[in-house]
Amino acid sequence: MTTSDHKKILKQLKIKPYKYKKFLKHNAPKERKCGINTKHCRRCGRTRAHIGKYHLGLCRQCFREIATKIGFKQYS
Repeated sequence: MTTSDHKKILKQLKIKPYKYKKFLKHNAPKERKCGINTKHCRRCGRTRAHIGKYHLGLCRQCFREIATKIGFKQYS
């Protein structure tokens, strides 16, 4: 089940509190402790292509957009 499907179903079940609670217990995405989904881009929220070096916390696409503002220089 994808995250978007999960959110759609939650909207429908909010009016039924007992079924809502049961659904959350069995179907909610679990909190990740390790792996690719623990690190998110601070700017856009993307989980892939994350740059952790220098504690940037950005994905590579966002890094390319703001690298010169941060102070990085591009060498050819």
